[in-house]
Amino acid sequence: MDFPTRHLVQPLPYDPSYEVPEEGEADTIAGLTDAMRGIADTVDKDTGHAPRGVHAKSHGLLRGELRVLDNVPPDYAQGLFGHPGGAWPVVMRLSTTPGDLLDDKVSTPRGMAVKVIGVPGERLPDGVGDTTQDFVLVNGPTFQAPSAKQFLGSVKLLASTTDKAPGLKKALSAALRGVEKAVEAVGGESAALKGLGGHPETHILGETFFSAAPILYGRYMAKLSLAPVSPALQALKGQPVDLEHKPNGLRGAVVDFMTEHSAEWELRVQLCTDLAAMPIEDSTVEWTAPWVAVARIKAEPQAGWTHGLSVLVDDGMQFNPWHCIAAFRPIGSIMRVRRAVYAASARFRTERNGAPLAEPRNLDHWREH
Repeated sequence: MDFPTRHLVQPLPYDPSYEVPEEGEADTIAGLTDAMRGIADTVDKDTGHAPRGVHAKSHGLLRGELRVLDNVPPDYAQGLFGHPGGAWPVVMRLSTTPGDLLDDKVSTPRGMAVKVIGVPGERLPDGVGDTTQDFVLVNGPTFQAPSAKQFLGSVKLLASTTDKAPGLKKALSAALRGVEKAVEAVGGESAALKGLGGHPETHILGETFFSAAPILYGRYMAKLSLAPVSPALQALKGQPVDLEHKPNGLRGAVVDFMTEHSAEWELRVQLCTDLAAMPIEDSTVEWTAPWVAVARIKAEPQAGWTHGLSVLVDDGMQFNPWHCIAAFRPIGSIMRVRRAVYAASARFRTERNGAPLAEPRNLDHWREH
């Protein structure tokens, strides 16, 4: 929810000294790049098609519109959110975390990537000429590892299990879901259990998504959230989805909903007010500042997912937090390593699939798919 301006604590301005590179960060980047390439290479050899190193499987591909609210508080009116009433087309991609295309019974955390098209503003040097702003979100407020180096260990584990024993993965996922359910029954929650396949088998459109890692927000530092606000969408929160003998059951659930309903989300911003309580170099810490609404995204009834849209979006686009205006530059360890790793993953997909990736300037071709 948003909060009255009088209740907001003054945010802390960004200072470059707040970012402290890890020891061996360049080696971590190289290791992550190799691990992600290994995942995509394994899947490519198995299927003849190179996917993303993570979040390979899409469950929903949506077209919508982002509209900035009229009453955004001054500190929150940064970048494109400094244009009251401004509206831009968006592409939204719903996914789950693995780099291989698993049966949905292997239930893992979910992602929502949003690409805003035609955004004005100064670009970073590696994005000159682009007009897109990407927000890469997951359905948890924190990241699974405090640093890039520790995240590398998790990715290496994923790489070592890619395409291994899919039946065993389904059985393990079922067991982990049981343990996670028991943990939640006593008021807890385990990101580790969910990450290994213990995520509840619930409707993906009922989720609230978070950036988990921070970005610049004009002169401040922020995390973002995208929360369902339309009643039909909110009703899906925690709703079970039947995935028995439905390897693409999440996708089917998205298609069933989106062909009949519109959907609306609220984009919210959380500004850092205390670096000790809300660090930017440890993304496992949940920030405590209030969430303030700055925009809404609305998607009218549509197909939700088709093979043609998969060719257009899954194969033809990339979602990268470094596709951004300078006012929203990613910050912190996790975000810094993503810059080179995501770019290398995109190059690998282009080379193997022979399909160039491009930043869209409009969605004129959407209806053809």
